[in-house]
Amino acid sequence: MPIDVIKVLVPTTTAFFIGIILTPIVTHYLYKYRMWKKTSVQYATDGHLATITSQLHNDEERKTPRMGGVVIWGSTLLTVALWGIISFFTRNGSTANDINFLSRNQTWLPLFTLLAGGYFGLLDDYLVCRGSGTYRGGGLSLTARLAFVAVLGAIGAYWFYVKLGMQSIDIPFFGTLGVGWVFVPIFIAIFVGIYSGGIIDGVDGLSGGVFASIYSAYAVIAFSNSQIDLSAFCAVIVGSLLAFLWFNIPPARFFSSETGTMALSTALVVVAFLSHAVFELFVIAFLLIVTSASSAIQILSKRVRSGKKVFLVAPLHNHFQAMGWPPYKVTMRYWVISAVLATIGVIIHLVG
Repeated sequence: MPIDVIKVLVPTTTAFFIGIILTPIVTHYLYKYRMWKKTSVQYATDGHLATITSQLHNDEERKTPRMGGVVIWGSTLLTVALWGIISFFTRNGSTANDINFLSRNQTWLPLFTLLAGGYFGLLDDYLVCRGSGTYRGGGLSLTARLAFVAVLGAIGAYWFYVKLGMQSIDIPFFGTLGVGWVFVPIFIAIFVGIYSGGIIDGVDGLSGGVFASIYSAYAVIAFSNSQIDLSAFCAVIVGSLLAFLWFNIPPARFFSSETGTMALSTALVVVAFLSHAVFELFVIAFLLIVTSASSAIQILSKRVRSGKKVFLVAPLHNHFQAMGWPPYKVTMRYWVISAVLATIGVIIHLVG
């Protein structure tokens, strides 16, 4: 047990300090090459003018770089590589060898997903900053991003269904629900749905704090399952997020943007399925779900009710800002709620 705790905590601390060291290098590049939106938000997802959103997020005046998510998945990758190299050059049975948490059955797939999402999101961020791409104002269209996420989800579904033979979902208090081949579309649907909640990014410190609570919960869940490598992976992401938050709290030095949220949201689904805590995901990541749902409800309402809106502006955290909440109040209250939801999700998993 002590070595298991060390295996989780040491890489977590390593990721934090790597992130702190990496950030000045990343931000120097981002500011030097002016990697921020050159115009403020003009259109909503449904194509209509986004007058309130453009007032809340005046990127042209603020000049805050995107691509801050590189610090998160970059610190995670460097931590994995560092302890992998150290363990390779140390003798078997050493503590350093025990701390290496890269394993085929627990961390290969979530790491692959994290990096794939991070790289594709980085491409979108680059196009946004350069004002090019398939979307007005720059970047890839929502359709293109959803298509990539769906393909990535299909790869994950294939791996779980064919390679790992997973055909059921654990439901706390009720046992295991066999779903057969339907497992594949369920996985892809959850994969795309959680990714869509990545739009929670946009307020200083908001997404970083929420994702830190979510991954902390899964670090505990994986540890309780004796999945120590997976627990260490989740904890390392938390360490990377804390380093990111050091520079992202108001006023933010950079934004996580697509490269961060796509990496974190897609890897999260893989972690949830690997830890047999899919049902718990709907509790732990409730803020991501409600954020995505608020945008969907807003779009549907405007189409069905002749332009009438349910929220002042979507997604939900922007609605609170439009109501007059200062950005820091939105962030701090979301942090509190996400911590409580994470705790409830862990309890459900342990008791159920």
